[in-house]
Amino acid sequence: MNKKNALKVEKLTKIYSQNSPNNIVALNNLNLEVKEGEIFGLLGPNGAGKTTFLNILAGTVSKNYGKVEVWGYDLDTKPRQVRSSIGIVPQEVNLDAFFSPRKLLELQAGLYGIPKKDRITNTILKMVSLEEQADAYARSLSGGMKRRLLIAKAMVHRPPILVLDEPTAGVDVELRRNLWDNVKTLNKQGVTIILTTHLMYEAEEMCNRIAIINKGNLIKLDTTKNLLNTIKNKKIIFKVKKTNNINPQNLNGIKITYVSNNELTVSYDREKHKIDEIINKVKDAGMEISDISTDEGNLEDVFIDLIKN
Repeated sequence: MNKKNALKVEKLTKIYSQNSPNNIVALNNLNLEVKEGEIFGLLGPNGAGKTTFLNILAGTVSKNYGKVEVWGYDLDTKPRQVRSSIGIVPQEVNLDAFFSPRKLLELQAGLYGIPKKDRITNTILKMVSLEEQADAYARSLSGGMKRRLLIAKAMVHRPPILVLDEPTAGVDVELRRNLWDNVKTLNKQGVTIILTTHLMYEAEEMCNRIAIINKGNLIKLDTTKNLLNTIKNKKIIFKVKKTNNINPQNLNGIKITYVSNNELTVSYDREKHKIDEIINKVKDAGMEISDISTDEGNLEDVFIDLIKN
């Protein structure tokens, strides 16, 4: 069965015109589709256009041209339906300190015109693991609880798509795990997730597919797996009894770094060299190997390569 598009963007362009002759192109002819039920990552350095993109979806910034469809609704002709199909979780925590989570969600439901009998406040509090704090003042919540409360607020009108803007910015490791688990659970329940992040390992951990944008241009869109498979360089870390120098003439493009008397790292192009050849080079130089580990590289390497090129 073909999944429907949760989001479809064609030739989306946003230019901030300055009074000077230099216009700032925040988004340049952006084309992408997000499928129903996926966790989709939007990556890019600061100033890449991620926030402009989200602000257009949220209706707070108007596009110059291009077409945006959310859950099949056109942003130009059905803005209300678009707004009801999407829940946006902002980067900054903006909560009224003197309301409890329950009260905040009830108020939010009221703003969306949801009748009392159709509200799912308790269900949402449970989804984001805040049922025990439901009636505490928001100001007494920890940082992680406040983040989860923002997610809850965005879900009050039961949107099929949830957009998370840098959800773990400034959040500690344990909390990050907790948020990731929450988001994965929501995704399993059928919510489509769009996630912006500049943390490569977050995207690697969470996303099925990733779009990388830089200076308003889409430079790559692929599955996380395919992106990781493009990494050409591989690294091997050798622990040895004692390091000896390997004759540079025999290296043929292989890079060696001597970390200490007992450790060296070897970087090489995986298409040109095989791991056995590398091990033999170390042995032939008279080194006794006590341990070998490999570093396959990560999304960070792909990202840096793409942005550079």
